[in-house]
Amino acid sequence: MWLIRLGFIKSLHPFKSVTNVHRRVIEPQHYEQKHLKMKIHCFSLIFLAGILFNACAQSPQRQSATTHTSDSLYTFGNPTSADGTGKFYFGRDIAQVMGHLGAGWLERSEREEEERTDLLIDALALKPDDVVADIGAGSGYFTFRMSPLVPQGKVLAVDIQPEMLQMIEEKEQKQQVKNIETILGTIEDPKLPKNSVDWVLLVDAYHEFSHPYEMMSAIAEALSPTGKVALVEYRAEDPLVPIKPRHKMTEAQAVKELEAVGLTLVENKDLLPQQHLMIFQRK
Repeated sequence: MWLIRLGFIKSLHPFKSVTNVHRRVIEPQHYEQKHLKMKIHCFSLIFLAGILFNACAQSPQRQSATTHTSDSLYTFGNPTSADGTGKFYFGRDIAQVMGHLGAGWLERSEREEEERTDLLIDALALKPDDVVADIGAGSGYFTFRMSPLVPQGKVLAVDIQPEMLQMIEEKEQKQQVKNIETILGTIEDPKLPKNSVDWVLLVDAYHEFSHPYEMMSAIAEALSPTGKVALVEYRAEDPLVPIKPRHKMTEAQAVKELEAVGLTLVENKDLLPQQHLMIFQRK
């Protein structure tokens, strides 16, 4: 900016005036008055240029201040418990994420008896050519149990942790399974093709999404015209369910959050000992 200002001064120097292509020297008796006028004119231009420069520099700030994003859906405060994050969505304190080091708990031998995962899979009534997305697939507990049920279809195992997907790929090779596809998603996007998925399975994963609005918006777009979402969460209405508070959800809370992305509750199947099995579809 200073180079611009100096450029103005140089171009307006009183001894640089030209008339009819000839250099003209200002008469001595008029020099003082002429020089004063030129200085005033010069500083006026500098002042105006400074105003324009400041206006241009500040305009991006004004624009960003009025830009609305999905982050406005979230609020921040103190975590409500040790397993919360302090990031709130529709009043719910989003839970902390269980890392890949907890994969052993997902594969525990007593899980089927405790959670009746067999009843959960049966309730989906998968067709042989269905495309199923296992979101937050983890170690692949449900991925490998659904794979034989869709021999002409496939299971999309989605996770944001490469370590989890590596476990699935190693097991896939060992068992020579051909209809499992691993997808490395992000915290905002599961990277699913639009209008392509018949079932989306979310087992004890949704409550940990750091960006639930963005994730569920993308999932809703990935559903086929008849596609459904099976949302499985430990029942927060039942104080006897031995799970940390932030890792449980009420039906009312789930309905509120999924309706925000255009999904409506079709049924809450009362089959599982400790968990909701809520079925959602596009409105």
